[in-house]
Amino acid sequence: MTTQSPTRADQTAITERYLDLLRSTLTFTLWDGGDGSVWEPRGNARRLVARAAQRQGMEIVRRTPPEHRGDGRDWPRLAHTMTGELRMRNLQECVQQVIRDEVPGDLIETGVWRGGACILMRGVLAAYGVDDRTVWVADSFAGLPVPNPRYAADVGDRHHEHSALAVSVDQVRDNFRRYGLLDDQVQFLPGWFRDTLPHAPLERLAVLRLDGDMYESTIDALTALYPKLAPGGFCIVDDYGAVPGCRAAVDDYRAAHGIDEQIVSVDWTGVYWRRDPAPHQTPTTTQTPTTTQTPTTAQTPVAAQGPTAPHGS
Repeated sequence: MTTQSPTRADQTAITERYLDLLRSTLTFTLWDGGDGSVWEPRGNARRLVARAAQRQGMEIVRRTPPEHRGDGRDWPRLAHTMTGELRMRNLQECVQQVIRDEVPGDLIETGVWRGGACILMRGVLAAYGVDDRTVWVADSFAGLPVPNPRYAADVGDRHHEHSALAVSVDQVRDNFRRYGLLDDQVQFLPGWFRDTLPHAPLERLAVLRLDGDMYESTIDALTALYPKLAPGGFCIVDDYGAVPGCRAAVDDYRAAHGIDEQIVSVDWTGVYWRRDPAPHQTPTTTQTPTTTQTPTTAQTPVAAQGPTAPHGS
């Protein structure tokens, strides 16, 4: 009895099945978000109830509707990402596109939480046998910063009050290890973006994914890293539709640097654009990463400091 070697079509199908399974495991959509959402007790009465439950070895969990997990609208209790299915698929397709088009450069996410989106990027590289690109994992690993009065768009921001957003670098490393994806192609940049990103030892990026929530975190990442994004590379912004401060930072940076590539909506909050290829560079395929609607037009620039009204998390 002879065993036939897999055909190219078979290998493609296996690769897609692996990446589908990886995505659904990272998001916990494989179990319809059955892990539930993070519940942070606020107020003395709720804290007393939470402590009483903990003494009995129990935990209070907020149930998550499957559609909320699919859309990335909750803070999961166990899943390794709070990015929804559409945004995760978009990220996967952007990485696949730069591999197909041979766009040079590494991959980075700024603001990684438990590391799920970076794990997916490393998984895509592994699935395609790419060994000459690095996934950079940039985060404070201590939560978000207290709002800086310099940035009016961050006034009133309360992300720093949420302990659930502080995930240690050791825990993120361990999450990579659980998927068999922790190796030398994964590099960590711990610290506040203003301190780490300007001096990060990376030369060129093919995918830049921003998930810093706040104006300061977003503008710091764009200032340090966008000039390193290769022509044909993708800039992905997770919080553009959800956090006014993030949107203001993106619009301000684009206006200040004359960036007019079309912003494309992925879902209710995520967007991306592709940096125009150099004149001599033509993409090898016209496939467009997943979106839910026709690409939007470039956004109207806002004032230099963004909106002055405070916003919620």
